[in-house]
Amino acid sequence: MQSINIHEAKTHLSRFVDLAAAGEEIIIARAGKPVARLVALETSQPVPRRLGLGKGRFTLPENFDALAADEIRAMFEGAG
Repeated sequence: MQSINIHEAKTHLSRFVDLAAAGEEIIIARAGKPVARLVALETSQPVPRRLGLGKGRFTLPENFDALAADEIRAMFEGAG
């Protein structure tokens, strides 16, 4: 994150917009005090999620596919 003054922002606006679009956050300051933040808008296309983020954080029981099988069968068959 970089901080720039208003004069520099006006002079090089297109360059700072390109940096923000690339993901950098630009702080615009007046007399050394931050007054605004230039950031990219959210993209219209979602970023693909990375697989495996939960690996090692939890485990599934060995019989996961058969858990509550009798209750589920009863719901579909109307018995119970």
